[in-house]
Amino acid sequence: MTNSEGSPATGIGVQPVVAADGAGALVVIPTYNERDNLPLIVGRLQGALPGIHVLVVDDSSPDGTGEVADELAGADDLARIHTMHRVEKDGLGKAYLAGFAWGLDRDYRVVIEMDADGSHAPEQLSGLLDAINAGADLAIGSRYVPGGKLVNWPRRREILSRGANTYARLALGAGIHDITAGYRAYRREVLEKIDLGSVESAGYCFQIDLAWRTVQAGFTVREVPITFTEREIGVSKMSGGVMSEAFLNVARWGLASRLAQLGIRRG
Repeated sequence: MTNSEGSPATGIGVQPVVAADGAGALVVIPTYNERDNLPLIVGRLQGALPGIHVLVVDDSSPDGTGEVADELAGADDLARIHTMHRVEKDGLGKAYLAGFAWGLDRDYRVVIEMDADGSHAPEQLSGLLDAINAGADLAIGSRYVPGGKLVNWPRRREILSRGANTYARLALGAGIHDITAGYRAYRREVLEKIDLGSVESAGYCFQIDLAWRTVQAGFTVREVPITFTEREIGVSKMSGGVMSEAFLNVARWGLASRLAQLGIRRG
């Protein structure tokens, strides 16, 4: 069941799982060549939610982002900043999956996705956590529900993004307006149930894949309006190949869902 606006429908429970200062939650931040952005985003996170923990998953950035992450962790006397160094760059999805596994091995009740480039405002994270505490199982920071905004985004990218989301919503029937969004918070129970070991998607497709699995597993999804701001430092890493993967997989998932509704199994 999904609920994009208003009060979230009842999910796993309505007892608060994250403290007001963010304690109990882990923010996973994948990085590749983000040495200038990373200290800014981590500083803003700690200013907004002092009790939250951060895991930087760096894919051997040649610009030294991994070393910057280690310096931030070493300077944090409260042990709220952690680092993971991966040997190769094999996609956003794989980086997030590694971060999720790390978080699930520990006592975090909520695991959060956030970009390192500043497009996801840490000051708005409390809105996602409020939705989780109110009963949502997955809270998505949405650009395309009432109250959501885009700042400094090229018109071409906005048209592409809105088109991809409309296509996915119609093909899947999921009822989520910003299913490609990368700013989101999961209760750990969701990640434990949706078979992360079988996820092969990357980029846009990774976000669609996990949201679709969450819906199919019967969890409650709520979209929380956010302001998405185009990065000021560095360049976007989105590629045409990732978009093609998303288009083909969404078509396949949508067809499989409709056949299942008709009681037909694909051979």
